Amino acid sequence: MRKKFWLLVALIGLLAILSGCTEVNEPITSESEGIWNQYFVYPISWLITYFAELFNENYGLAIVLVTIIVRLLLLPLNVKQLKSSKAMQDIQPKMKELQQKYSSKDANTQQKLQQETMALFQKHGVNPLAGCLPIFVQMPILIGMYHAIMRTETIKTHSFLWFQLGEPDPFFILPLIAGGATFLQQKLMMAGSPAAQNPQMMVMLYVMPIMIGVFAIFFPSALALYWVVGNIFMVAQTLFIRKPMMAANNGGDKK
Repeated sequence: MRKKFWLLVALIGLLAILSGCTEVNEPITSESEGIWNQYFVYPISWLITYFAELFNENYGLAIVLVTIIVRLLLLPLNVKQLKSSKAMQDIQPKMKELQQKYSSKDANTQQKLQQETMALFQKHGVNPLAGCLPIFVQMPILIGMYHAIMRTETIKTHSFLWFQLGEPDPFFILPLIAGGATFLQQKLMMAGSPAAQNPQMMVMLYVMPIMIGVFAIFFPSALALYWVVGNIFMVAQTLFIRKPMMAANNGGDKK
């Protein structure tokens, strides 16, 4: 959870840097040059515009649909992350035994602890980086979404519900929902895991939603909408995939 927190901080920081230092004010078209424009920004802009034209120029609904498509494409990675997280939870007692066995802080003992830990991971199919991969994959998508919104005039100037897509939410409703959805998603992910008893993780449970909400105040409403829909999808994913996974495992333990 702590690694995810800092990765998310890096993600948002990178978004802020790229939004200010790249050609964010130049319109994106099919003739835009460069790998970033051709393979990230323009395809997202085209997809949003395509769905908007199907729904009577409703660009807000198009962003919702594109977000769902992105989340569905990332679903295999997220399922792998959930399985690895569950496996990591299951081997916690064995990891504590190893830590007690190799409690000495000298270099040789710590090297043995690391080797034994990696062997334990391999035996139980645990990938420590599985939780980071979906976040890394989302980085270019999130930044590309920002550019697609700000560099496509029809998206940027379109209004959806009570807000204009290219401007921050004037009533701060989306930032509140973004923060609340982030909190709920994290709360569900932590339920029944060792992280729920970790004071540092509990602090991040509250810090991350606040951070997301604050950033959503300043970013375009369309980006906050993307985040809100994505987190609602993640909440549903947790309820329909992680909960049955936990229940099945608990049932197996009782037997």
